[in-house]
This record gives sequence, C-alpha cells and structure tokens, in this order.
Amino acid sequence: MRTKTMLTALAGLIAGAPAFAQDLPIIGTPVQGGLNFQPAATELARDMQWLDGLLVIIISVITLLVTGLLAFAIVRYNRRSNPTPSRFTHNSPLEIAWTLGPIMVLVFIGAFSLPVLFKQQEIPEGDVVIKVTGYQWYWGYEYVGEDLSYESFMIGSPATGGDNRLTPAVVEQLQEAGYSEDEFLLATDTAVVVPSGATIVMQVTGADVIHSWTVPAFGVKQDGIPGRLAELWFEVDEGNEGVYFGQCSELCGIAHAYMPITVKVVTPAEYDAWLAASKEEGYYTDVRAVLTN
Repeated sequence: MRTKTMLTALAGLIAGAPAFAQDLPIIGTPVQGGLNFQPAATELARDMQWLDGLLVIIISVITLLVTGLLAFAIVRYNRRSNPTPSRFTHNSPLEIAWTLGPIMVLVFIGAFSLPVLFKQQEIPEGDVVIKVTGYQWYWGYEYVGEDLSYESFMIGSPATGGDNRLTPAVVEQLQEAGYSEDEFLLATDTAVVVPSGATIVMQVTGADVIHSWTVPAFGVKQDGIPGRLAELWFEVDEGNEGVYFGQCSELCGIAHAYMPITVKVVTPAEYDAWLAASKEEGYYTDVRAVLTN
C-alpha cells in the first residue's frame, strides 16, 4: 500500500506540474521568528485566541499586583524601616479577601472559557465527515460515505523517496507540488481537501500508538487513540480558501517530527469537482487540476 501511495502521488505531482502552479495561497504556516498565533480561519480559533488574550490580561494584572505587594513589603517592613515587627497570628478580613479573591477570578475565567470548551466538544452534524487514522509515521484519510481514501506522507520522507533531509530531489518534488523550500517538513504528497463554509467533522483514531491531529489555524487538536474513535469539528470561513498546515502533536516515536498535516480549503464548487475527479480515479487527485481561475 505504501508503494502504491508513493508511486501514485509522485505521478500525480509530475503530471500536474507543467499546467498548474500552487493556485491556493499558503495561509496557515509558521513564521520565522513569529510570536503570535496563526491567522484564525474558523470561529473556534477566533474564540480561543480571544480567550488567550483575556487570560494574558488577567495574569498580567495578578503578576503586577503580587510584585507590587512584594515590593511594598520589602520597603515598608525591612529590618531598617521596621526594627520591631508586630506579633499576631490571625487577620480575618485579610484571610477572607485572599480566599474569595482567587475564587472570584476563577469563576470569571470559567464563565468565558467553558462556553468555548463546550463549543469545541459539542460535535454538530457534518457536511463532510472524514476519518483520519494516525500511523507511524503518516496519516490515512477516508471520506466517509464517499468511497475515497488515501494516505498522506511528508514530501521528503522515506515513503516519497527521501530521507527526511532537504536534498535537491526533495526540492524538485516540493516545486512540482507547488511548494517552496520553506514548506519542507510541512508539505505532504496528498492533502485533506475541504470546502469553505461547510461543517467538517474529523473522526480521529490511531492504528498503533497515540497520535494527535492538530491544525493551529483552525483551533483544533484531538488525540488519536488506538481502539477509540474521537471527533473534532471546524468550519473554515468563506473567503479563507488556502493551504493550512498542522502537525502530529503527540510524541509517537522516532519519526514523530516527520508526519505533518496539509489541509487545502477550496470553494464548494471546487470541492465538488475535486471529489468527483478523485472518486473517478479511485484515488487522490491533485486539487490544483480543478481550481477555477
């Protein structure tokens, strides 16, 4: 199966190269020296990033308050300023304050974080349902009810003829697939293709050890545990068509760093054309062949 995957994928890349460039913009990718989140492409991601900003404000206020109290105590109650310290064992108002204060902060945080969590965990009915299986060290995708399944390997992995290094042959493969050298370790020979504006449900499991399917720009992360079937969902906003990258986020063995995730988001019409072409071929079709200009 791996040999078939490699040969079919390489043939598709080579055949599509002369006629098509990477027509989809690459959006969800790490930025060299970047300190912020990837652009949020879903409501889930926007909610998470907003919640993170709120928590940063809260912990910054707490840090400044605690630092200020420590500085005040150092200046006001050092040995020189207060040579005769007070002797007491209880201060009921202070004890009540430092008990109720943290409780109120936690309740406030929970009031905003729990709705975000529930939104992630309440799985809606999917317009597109994809079963994803993690293997050591690649991904398998099955479009439920569509008679389409394929495997996804990192370009440059042993399954695609590489050795996990950026060699001239791997650079050529990347270019044929519409990527640059910057996408090495991110780009895969096949990709998850989904339509924008549709509810996508991913059924996640593992075939051998625990893996984790993660796409930061979508705000999703779900462990794939052998023998169990977990779910996540997302809906990419219309107008955010492009290429997004993710990564296995659960340490799964020696080649854990070499099983990235590529998701290509296209318009509903382009998705329908891609799905029909792939089902006709019986295997993944390069999505660039059906993109409208």
